[in-house]
Amino acid sequence: MSRLDITHLTKSFGALKVTDDVSLTAEPGEIHAIIGPNGAGKTTLIAQISGQLASDSGRIALDGRDITGTSMPDRVHLGLARSFQITQTLPGFTVLENVALAVQARHGSSFRFWAPVATEAALNDAAMRALTEAGLEHRAEARASALSHGEHRRLELACALATEPSVLLLDEPLAGVGGEDAEAFVAALAAMKGRFTMLLIEHDMDAVFRLATRVSVLVYGRIIATGTPEAVRADAAVRAAYLGEEEEASA
Repeated sequence: MSRLDITHLTKSFGALKVTDDVSLTAEPGEIHAIIGPNGAGKTTLIAQISGQLASDSGRIALDGRDITGTSMPDRVHLGLARSFQITQTLPGFTVLENVALAVQARHGSSFRFWAPVATEAALNDAAMRALTEAGLEHRAEARASALSHGEHRRLELACALATEPSVLLLDEPLAGVGGEDAEAFVAALAAMKGRFTMLLIEHDMDAVFRLATRVSVLVYGRIIATGTPEAVRADAAVRAAYLGEEEEASA
């Protein structure tokens, strides 16, 4: 587990300031959720933190180490993993083979792309541990193309876990996922609570308030509130800006 500190982060596209002086901290082992309306700058913020997108100003630190100018692959090696965009799954490969490839990419091995992943027991063992964390071990031998949308999301989570992260960046993991798949995904994240530091962007308010240790609300690129889920839910400014509309829409 690591501590992630974001200080005065900004990003503009032309005259449009998408993230505006954003500061927040994800403490070791907590799930820190970021909520806000569409267009608030949430995905841009995650892209800045992951290294996919350079910031105009501000600082990103992992356990006190300044990683603001560090490349995305180097951030992964330092323990910062962005789920769902860290790897592209291969539909013709099995679930286990996909995760074993992510293990290999993290550590390196004698694996050759054209050789069976099953020839490397160490890769399979590490991959199965990640699949178990994601609640997908029972689908290890299935082809990735045979997975439901929700199962595919959990496969992507397993691939991120295979990089042995200390911080997980989760960008709307429940998008398009419903029913039993959504419940299984929330259960998998809940089981990992306290073992990884997580920064979670999610529109599903039920999931946010079940999982989050703290919640920050991002509106028009600025953090307008940070606190416990209960405090944020009761905040009049948050309800006026965002939360009240979300809860009415889900009613």
